[in-house]
Amino acid sequence: MNEIKQYWQNYIDGEWVDGGAGRIDVIDPATGKTLAQHALADARDVDDAVQAARHLHQSRDWSGLRPVDRGRKVRAMGQYLLHKIDEIAPVLTLEQGKPLWESRVEITGAARYFEYYGNQAETIEGRSIPLGDKYFDFTTYEPYGVSAQIIPWNYPLEMTARSLSAALATGNACVIKSPELTPLSLAWFALAAEAAGLPDGAVNILCGYGRQAGAALAGHTKVNQVVFTGSVPTGIAVAKAAALNVVPCVLELGGKSAAIVHEDANLDSFVDDVRWGIYFNAGQTCSAMSRVIVHDSIHDELVDRIADMAETLSVGPGIDRPKIGANMGAMVSLQQRDRAEIMVTEAIGSGANLATGGRRPKRHVGAFLEPTVLTDVTPDMAIAREEIFGPVLSVLRFQEDEDAIEIANSTQYGLVGGVFTRDLDRATRAAQQMRAGQVFVNEWFAGGVETPFGGFGKSGYGREKGREALWNYVQTKNVAIRLG
Repeated sequence: MNEIKQYWQNYIDGEWVDGGAGRIDVIDPATGKTLAQHALADARDVDDAVQAARHLHQSRDWSGLRPVDRGRKVRAMGQYLLHKIDEIAPVLTLEQGKPLWESRVEITGAARYFEYYGNQAETIEGRSIPLGDKYFDFTTYEPYGVSAQIIPWNYPLEMTARSLSAALATGNACVIKSPELTPLSLAWFALAAEAAGLPDGAVNILCGYGRQAGAALAGHTKVNQVVFTGSVPTGIAVAKAAALNVVPCVLELGGKSAAIVHEDANLDSFVDDVRWGIYFNAGQTCSAMSRVIVHDSIHDELVDRIADMAETLSVGPGIDRPKIGANMGAMVSLQQRDRAEIMVTEAIGSGANLATGGRRPKRHVGAFLEPTVLTDVTPDMAIAREEIFGPVLSVLRFQEDEDAIEIANSTQYGLVGGVFTRDLDRATRAAQQMRAGQVFVNEWFAGGVETPFGGFGKSGYGREKGREALWNYVQTKNVAIRLG
């Protein structure tokens, strides 16, 4: 691995620039040591980036391209990421903490978004509306203009790609506020835009604090559309700032997602789903399987199986874990790890029992937490209601199907849910009744880039992924022509 450069700049209007707020240290969570420094943007930098994006949009040098040509450039950005995967993956691992093989999975996923939405660019078509012989009436879809995108730290590449690719494919110019904990790897989106031949101003990337750069971006009067992924309180603040300018938002605000496991479920398959559902990325996933609601008759057996699986996971520095396997890296920061650890301790104090984990591995100094399983959790406990964003699984019991649904729907969130059973009628009823934007049946994380993703309740609104996401970035215009 090449040595990581010590200072990284922001990217505005095709140029690498310093930040008006100075610099920020980027910490390797596996060691607690400073990895590099990144330029820190202030409100003036945000304004420069928005003006660059606005100028490009008004010039029509990007939105006015034939869609197939725009789509080819978007696809080329994804190919660039794949070409540079060996350079990007170590940087992502060192700044975020995840195993090296997980970083490669994330980069591959990011590239897939550019492939998918690049292919969709020329499918955004209007329609004609018959109003009789005296009129010719038709609709068109036009890009909003400047898309502001505020990115979370848990999947910085994939979450950026998810919104950036769709926005670019539909002709928007983008200003990205990168997460201050994991800003380094986003530099490759600027490099990809240059390599693919996008015009200056199409992609602008700024690292800054949410309360400064993020607030300035969400409330900027020249921004036309906002995408935010993060916490509920910050999402509310973003929505308020955008509302003052009557700007639409897409908000993805996390979840407390539940898997209902019936007595006829395939337990071998389900335990593998738990491994991916809650321990991938050390549980720092908005759609993580953070609750398992299991039928009384199989509760003890399933808990034993899950605990055995969790105890096989090797926990340590992600950079030392290049191959797919039973391993887990650091959490993103000591603060994030400490919060998860405190929530586990409080749950035990409230009556939950620790089946496994819940501790810091003694052999590592970084932001590590053992894969954790809590039993005897009840729906009223904070651990069952609040998002942890860590490798902590809460197991709850049920006896009747109706009880399972009630428990699953008992939080403020509604992002994803799952049901595991061989009974198709039972699965279909559960899918109808679960208050979630996406329901998995017999496989957690079933679906892909092609399937719409978004939440009910305080998990947010709007949809990412799939064809549905494209409508976030365009607005409908109707043209009515009187003939003769």
